[in-house]
Amino acid sequence: MKEKLKVVIPEEDLKSKVSSLALQISNDYRGKELVLICNLKGAIIFLADLMRKITVPVSIDFIATSSYNGMETDGDVRIIKDLKMDIRDRNILIVEDIVDTGYTLDYIIKYLSLHKPRDIKVCTLLDKKSKRQIEVPIHYTGFVVDDVFLVGYGLDYNEKYRELEYIAELSLERE
Repeated sequence: MKEKLKVVIPEEDLKSKVSSLALQISNDYRGKELVLICNLKGAIIFLADLMRKITVPVSIDFIATSSYNGMETDGDVRIIKDLKMDIRDRNILIVEDIVDTGYTLDYIIKYLSLHKPRDIKVCTLLDKKSKRQIEVPIHYTGFVVDDVFLVGYGLDYNEKYRELEYIAELSLERE
């Protein structure tokens, strides 16, 4: 199979959107501290860019989940790396790369709620609404995207393409 990329969101659009989201988050959390929780690995680049633009005090922690195998999700969400920080009575912002079916995000929200944070909100770079199977609250959305397989800016296909500075549609073609 030959892998073909088509740019969907150029680097400049990503930078502009990250700045816009950071401004909105900073305004909403003015005078408060915020804990950014990144769902690894896909959201790491988005998190790094976003946190540098947010103007309120932030702490970060990481959680890692798994529900994908290649290009398909199996729907079985597993936590493969847990938080190290105590988030009790803290303002939490989950930073996601992409929300599609909603199952992973729903699982993370329910899991983090067990730790009794003050509040939990969600910021996703990409929202694939057409794939939603369970409704989840998204407070900050970068881009609504079509139901295509996307890579770049942290998103991968079998651990490849995360380093791209843009987001591209990946298609597999027979050689």
